[in-house]
Amino acid sequence: MSEETQTGPVLAADGRPLKQSLARSLRNQKLRALALIAPLLIFVLFSFIWPIGVMLFRSVENGEVAETLPNTVAALNDWDSTAGDLPPEAVYQAFTEDMVVAIAAKNHTKIGTRLNYEKTGMSSMFRRSGRTMKKWDPETDGPFKEKLIDVHDGWGDIETWKTIQTHSVKYTNGYFLNAVDMQRTPEGAQAQPEEKRILVKLFGRTMWMSMIIMGSCILLGYPVAYILANLPARKANLLMILVLLPFWTSLLVRTSAWKVMLQQQGVINDVLVWIGLVADDARLIMINNQFGTIVAMTHILLPFMILPMYSVMQTIPETYVRASKSLGATNWTTFWRVYFPQSVPGIGAGSILVFILSIGYYITPEIVGGTKGVFISNRIAYHISSSLNWGLAAALGAILLAAVLILYWAYDKIVGIDNVKLG
Repeated sequence: MSEETQTGPVLAADGRPLKQSLARSLRNQKLRALALIAPLLIFVLFSFIWPIGVMLFRSVENGEVAETLPNTVAALNDWDSTAGDLPPEAVYQAFTEDMVVAIAAKNHTKIGTRLNYEKTGMSSMFRRSGRTMKKWDPETDGPFKEKLIDVHDGWGDIETWKTIQTHSVKYTNGYFLNAVDMQRTPEGAQAQPEEKRILVKLFGRTMWMSMIIMGSCILLGYPVAYILANLPARKANLLMILVLLPFWTSLLVRTSAWKVMLQQQGVINDVLVWIGLVADDARLIMINNQFGTIVAMTHILLPFMILPMYSVMQTIPETYVRASKSLGATNWTTFWRVYFPQSVPGIGAGSILVFILSIGYYITPEIVGGTKGVFISNRIAYHISSSLNWGLAAALGAILLAAVLILYWAYDKIVGIDNVKLG
C-alpha cells in the first residue's frame, strides 16, 4: 500500500469520508428527534408561551389614545402644558373631529376607560360628552372650545388635556410606574398620593408571607417526611395516603373549611373556650388577617414540601447512619452531621416549589385573608376581572415574574440549583 493511501482520509462504506458521514448521521438523528418533539413544542408555544407573551406585552402597549384621537394628539404636540393655559381652539377642533369619528365607531367609551385609569372621572366625561357631540358637525358647528366646556367642566380643566397628552405615546412605562406606586406626568415620574400607595406594600407582604409559609411547611413537613422514609413499607404507604388525601378534595372546599374553623364562633375558638384557655368574650381573631392566610396556605401547600423531601430521604443509605453510630456518634450527632446534610436537596426542591406556588395564590387569601392577608396576586386578579386594567395587571405580573427569577438566580448562586433534587 502506498504512503498516499495510508495518509488519506478514512472512508466509510459508501466512499464518503468517515468524519463527514458521522456528522451527517448525527444531524439526521437530531432532525428525527426534533420532528418527534415538534408537536409538543408547537403546542406549548401556542397554548402557553404565546398567551403569556401577549399578556406581558400589554404592560407597555398604549395605542388607544393615539389610534382613537390622532388629530388631537398631533395638535397637542404644539401645546406647552407647562405654560398654565388651556389648549388653543385648534386642539378643541381636532378633538371634536376625532370624537365624532370615535362616537360613530363606538370607541369613545374605550378611550374614556383607558384615561380613567390615570385620572378619575374621565370615563363619565367621555360618555356624557359622547351623547351630545354625536350630533355635531366639525365643519359647521365651531368654534368648539366654549361648547365643550359647556358640555362638561372637565374640558376646561388643564389636567384633562395634560392627561391626554402624557398618555398619547404608543408605548408607555406608565403601567410599570403605577405598579410601584408612581405615576407618569408631563414633568416625569412622580409618586402617587399617599392614599394610593398600596402596591409596593402588597409586594412586600406577598414575599414576606410566602417566606413564612415556606418556613412553616419545612418545620411541619420535615418530621413527616422523615417518618415516611424510615417506616416499614406497609405503614409508610398508609401514611402517604393521608398525606395525599388533601389532593382529593377541592381547593375551594379546603379553604372554606378553614374559614369555618378559624372564625370567632368556629371550632377552634369553641374548643379553646371549652378547655378554659380563652374567655368567651375574648375569642381569638384568626380570620380575615395574615394569620388565617398563613394557616390555610400552609395546610394546602404542605404536601408539596413533604413529597420532595420524602423522595430524597428514601435515597439516603441506612448504612451511613449505622456507620456513624458504630463510630460512637450520638443519635443527634448522627442526624445533624450525617443524615440532615443529605436531605438538604429535598428541602431546597420543596422550598422552591412551595414559595413559587404561594406567591401566585389568590383564592385562599381572598377567602380567609380579608384586607390584611391578601397577596399581590389578588390585585392582579382584580384588575383582570373587575377593573379591566389589563395593562396594570400585566405590569404587576411582569414584576412578580422578575422577582421570582431574581430569587431563583440568588438561590442558584448561594446553594446551587444542581443540588436541588426531587428524588
